[in-house]
Amino acid sequence: MKLLVIEDDIRMAGLLRRGLAQEGWAVDIAGDAVDARHAVESTPFDAVVCDVGLPGSESGLDWCRWFRAEGHWTPVLMLTARTDVNDRIAGLDCGADDYLGKPFAFGELAARLRALLRRGETERPTELRNGDLVLDPAEHKARWKGQEIELSPREFALLDYFMRRPGDVLRRAEILDHVWDYAYDGTSNVVDVYVGYLRKRLGEAGCPDVIETLRGVGYRLADLS
Repeated sequence: MKLLVIEDDIRMAGLLRRGLAQEGWAVDIAGDAVDARHAVESTPFDAVVCDVGLPGSESGLDWCRWFRAEGHWTPVLMLTARTDVNDRIAGLDCGADDYLGKPFAFGELAARLRALLRRGETERPTELRNGDLVLDPAEHKARWKGQEIELSPREFALLDYFMRRPGDVLRRAEILDHVWDYAYDGTSNVVDVYVGYLRKRLGEAGCPDVIETLRGVGYRLADLS
C-alpha cells in the first residue's frame, strides 16, 4: 500500500513515516502543497494524510479542494490542531473523508486509514442525499422534499455526520468524537439529547424518523432510497 503524507513538520513527518512503515505502508513525504501536487500527478497513492496547516499560500484544505476538483477520489485523512466543530465541517466540505485532531494516538490514525481503505475510491458529490433528504455542506442547508429545514450549527453537524455514514452503526462515543469539540469533557448523554433535537427538526419538516436507535449501541441513519 502506498501512502502520501503531507506534513511540513520534519519531526512529525518522520514519526508518521516510521510508524506507518511498521504497519506495512510505503510512505512518501511532501512538505507543502506544491510538492504534494507534483507527487499525486506522478504517483498513484492508496490514501493521503494531509496536515491542515501547511507553509506557503495553500493550506491543506486548499490542497484537498484542488485534489477533488482534479477528479482524484483517493481517501484523504486530514490532521489538524483546530478541533472546533466548524473547522471539522470545513475539512469535510473541502473533500476530506475523515479528520483527526492533534495530539492523536497512532493506533487510531492507523485504524482510520484502514477504515477509509475499506470504503475505497468513490466519488463524493457536493450534495449528500438520502432519498428526499438533502444536505448541502457548502451552503450549510438541509432540505426535505425541497423544503429547507432549520437547524442549529450542532444539529447540522450531527446530520452531516449521519449523512456521510449512511447505514453505518455509529456508537455514541464515536459521534461525540466527530461532532463535538476535542476538549469536550461532558458525558455521551449529550448525543442522545441532540439526536432528539434533530429528530424533532426533521419531523417538523415532514421527514419520517430516519434515525434508528440501536439500544445499548448507538444510532444508524436509515436508507430512504
